[in-house]
Amino acid sequence: MNENKSHKPQEPRTYRYFAYVCFKDSKKMYSFGCDDDHYQVGDQVVVETIRGQELGTIVKACTPFIVNQNGLETKPLLRKATKEDQEAVKINEEKAKEALVICDKLIHKLGLEMNLIEAEYTLDRSKIIFIYVADERVDFRELLKELAAVFKCRIELRQIGPRNKAKIVGGLGSCGMETCCSRFLNDFEVVSINMAKNQLLALNVSKLSGQCGKLMCCLRYEDEQYKELRQGLPKMNAQVEYKGQRYRITSMNVLLRQVKIENKEDVQFLSFDELWPDLGKQTKQEHTAAAEENKPKGTKRPSAMKDVTNEKKRPAEKKNTVEQPAANQKQKGQREEGKMQSGQDKTRRRRNHQHRHHHKPKDSEKKG
Repeated sequence: MNENKSHKPQEPRTYRYFAYVCFKDSKKMYSFGCDDDHYQVGDQVVVETIRGQELGTIVKACTPFIVNQNGLETKPLLRKATKEDQEAVKINEEKAKEALVICDKLIHKLGLEMNLIEAEYTLDRSKIIFIYVADERVDFRELLKELAAVFKCRIELRQIGPRNKAKIVGGLGSCGMETCCSRFLNDFEVVSINMAKNQLLALNVSKLSGQCGKLMCCLRYEDEQYKELRQGLPKMNAQVEYKGQRYRITSMNVLLRQVKIENKEDVQFLSFDELWPDLGKQTKQEHTAAAEENKPKGTKRPSAMKDVTNEKKRPAEKKNTVEQPAANQKQKGQREEGKMQSGQDKTRRRRNHQHRHHHKPKDSEKKG
């Protein structure tokens, strides 16, 4: 019985409120449990995470607590940050820089193929996290032993990809602005070369790639709009006919609705309406249909008006439908009476004919 009680899973702790916190150099919001709602947006607080105690900032007003249906435990918000906590963060940043140099030397000493990016202490300095980039998996067991002997705390080595590296390092993109990943992106979605094709961009990988060496995240932002604009249009290098001559599509601008066609003898710059007049009508019909759908209901003619006009006509129709059956019934009655009289006349004639035939005198009676 005691063994069963010891293995019984504990129910997750409940709180009165949710507190929403963001951490340094991250725009992603995390929720923590608390029993007080006096925390204001911008307050620095100490929370307990999977890694340990960390300093964060309140970014949203507290809301009533809701128990997680998936059974995950909600980590607690411990307290509002004090001056000592803020000073500890500054000290940890300086010590993390020293730890980064020590770890880098040990990596070169052991000949490991890994590039260190960042080192970070938890608030209570019970754990240090080293973030690195590597092309393949690295056997760092010896490195862990060396680091544990130097720092006398828990050690975590975390491998990240090139996109996460660009997010941490930051920089300027080809547009001249700060990279999207370091500015506002929280999660990375899949970006494919087909998105560049949909936007009719030159398939130059070096120009389409960002600092991480992968395709730029901004290729995804307008992909859906370009798909809608290209619906019904022929592909590049397709053959078209214009004024009785065959041309080849060599360039297209779906935003300006212009197309370049050429053959061996001529080059033409046309609008979509000039080359495909039916396409222009079709798009106008689609836009008008979409506008009608989005139009407020009050601007349309109410269906009740139609019902009222129909109801005005219905009484006259009903009167005709009532009078017509009565006239028809009279006509039917007269026809039936005529049929009965003619039938009676026929039966009388038959009876008279039969009576005369049966009572006709015989020859013997005539002679007598």
